[in-house]
Amino acid sequence: MNTCDICNKNFTCKSALFVHMRVHTGEKPFFCGQCEKSFSSNTVLTKHKRVHTGEKPFSCNQCEKTFTTSSNLTRHKRFHTGEKPYSCDQCEMTFSQTIHLTQHKRAHSGEKPYSCDQCEKTFSQISNLTSHKNIHTGEKTYSCDQCEKTFTTSSHLTRHKRIHTGEKPYSCDQCEKRYLTNSDLTKHKRIHTGEKPYSCKLCDRHYISSSALSNHNKSPGHLEMMKTCNNTVQPSVSISIIECEEIYIKEEIKEEEIFEEDPLSIQMRADNIEENIKHEIEDPLSCQYNYDADRVDTIDIVHHKKEI
Repeated sequence: MNTCDICNKNFTCKSALFVHMRVHTGEKPFFCGQCEKSFSSNTVLTKHKRVHTGEKPFSCNQCEKTFTTSSNLTRHKRFHTGEKPYSCDQCEMTFSQTIHLTQHKRAHSGEKPYSCDQCEKTFSQISNLTSHKNIHTGEKTYSCDQCEKTFTTSSHLTRHKRIHTGEKPYSCDQCEKRYLTNSDLTKHKRIHTGEKPYSCKLCDRHYISSSALSNHNKSPGHLEMMKTCNNTVQPSVSISIIECEEIYIKEEIKEEEIFEEDPLSIQMRADNIEENIKHEIEDPLSCQYNYDADRVDTIDIVHHKKEI
């Protein structure tokens, strides 16, 4: 038996041990003649050369796909067989690839090793970091192959494509309704549970969605209450009296409110999704009213600008 004296790995022959030692020494004596890359073994160099030649000698016997390496073919075949040999030791989930298992484990550990160099956000997957960086650059690298629209993230493109396909992958387990997004399904389920997590700060009304609360806040009755809320707000509500400063900031649209059940609504609101999410909107509005008296400043001061 040939054993590595550094990591104690065993090899059947000396030549295999000799090649393995380059992992520790960093030696890469095999050079590619078409680029500057070098490799620790001739086998790895041969695989690399297929990047230049486009050769894919390994083909799937169940579909037309071909691959540059046998290991890639092996992973692909699991899509046909449904085999998931890699299991999480903290839950019951299994995966077809080790990289997917590694990414999943970060959900348990909370590890986010990929950080943005322009802000403080961190991510568990490098693909999520790449998509996030488009928010800073404004680049829209994901384009729809059925229309001219482009998006900053792959998830936004995926949702958009459902407008063309009509796909509704999220189904309610209590009725037959289906939805385009998981957030739409979550809002629908509240019809069954009776949950109303969104409440008005000036009255006792509760709503199943933030959009329903927003509609309530625009109602004439609510706006009238905003004028006279000093006498009507419950004592438990934290308020303070201020002078009307006549300049306010637009309310930012939340991501969960953007995609509604109606595909036409999705299309209309998706047009500006990246602009609304990527940063705070800095377009001030002048107050439409001239108040002589003091008024109440709630957390939602933006409602002061709403039209009656």
